[in-house]
Amino acid sequence: MSYIVFFTLLLLITLLGVYVVIENNRKKAREAEKKIFNARLKEVTDNFKAKTAEYVDAKVLRPKYAPKVNAIVGNFFVVQAHTEANLNQLEKISEQFTRAVGTELGKSRVTGNKDQLAEQLQYFVAELPSSGIAYNKDFYYEILPALIALIKTPDVSVDAFDDGQDEEQEGNFEEQDANPRDDQNNQLEQQMAAARQRLTTS
Repeated sequence: MSYIVFFTLLLLITLLGVYVVIENNRKKAREAEKKIFNARLKEVTDNFKAKTAEYVDAKVLRPKYAPKVNAIVGNFFVVQAHTEANLNQLEKISEQFTRAVGTELGKSRVTGNKDQLAEQLQYFVAELPSSGIAYNKDFYYEILPALIALIKTPDVSVDAFDDGQDEEQEGNFEEQDANPRDDQNNQLEQQMAAARQRLTTS
């Protein structure tokens, strides 16, 4: 009888030990995942803020607007869960913004006209939410992509500048691009209006 009790106790102790080891491994795995998640979030945030500082230095973004632009990454998880899918979206949308502004900055250096980009960014900042709670899923998936698209301008013809084509040819080039640009703006504004309507009714 005492042998049965002994082996039962031994089995229980073994099972308890196995359970403790498994739980410790799970805890370590969760901590490792959290650490990786936070490292990725920090990298995205730091890179985005560094780009914002570059835009300020390039004088296409006023210093007073930098905090509001940085709120795009700073407020992402205010009302959204810390999930892999959401972090992927943050990485994607921040890259879209920095790529769009970087491309436009390159164009402005070719044309020598930074004022246009500065105006576009000023409009962009004016459309950003003023409260952290408004930085929600609809904003990041619908409104923000539409705002980023409005920053973009038609591609610059480098050959036109290098070859010194006359003003008439440049005027024709702009006239050809005017209508598609207007249509694109109208579509984007409609998308933004629809997204805002959903935000106000939700």
